Amino acid sequence: MANVLINTVAGAVLFGCAALAQAQYGWIDAKGIKQYSDRPPPTSIPLKNIFKAPKGQLSADNPQPAESAPAAAVPATPSKAAPTLAEREADYVKRQKTAAEQEKKARDDKANAGAAADNCSRARSAKHTLDSGTRISTTDANGEKAFMDDAQRAAESARVDKMLAACPR
Repeated sequence: MANVLINTVAGAVLFGCAALAQAQYGWIDAKGIKQYSDRPPPTSIPLKNIFKAPKGQLSADNPQPAESAPAAAVPATPSKAAPTLAEREADYVKRQKTAAEQEKKARDDKANAGAAADNCSRARSAKHTLDSGTRISTTDANGEKAFMDDAQRAAESARVDKMLAACPR
């Protein structure tokens, strides 16, 4: 018998707590959307838009709840109409396009960095070969095999030095 009484009292207390936790205020905001809260609506909401409030909180004499901030403390912000479905879709498409462009740019930058590193590696190898003094074979204007002379070697070395100047150390 005592357990039944304790369970009944505990259930009543829990039910009472749950009732207190429910939204006590209901109003229609500037966008025309119904809002529910356990806190009073902003002071910018007119009395006619408040459709639910605790007893004694709102009246014609007291249009705003006692615990809400005074109107002077809340800056007035002009309400903007909710974007239409077409506007939201256009914004979404724009964000997707921007994201795709950024992704493509990142891929291109990565590919360019890889190509630049490969070019620098080849230039270092060519510089090492030119500085070693070994004979380097080339083909002349007639398509015949020949060897680089000192003037050609100096010109090629200067060209490779220009390429290496752009490479990171």
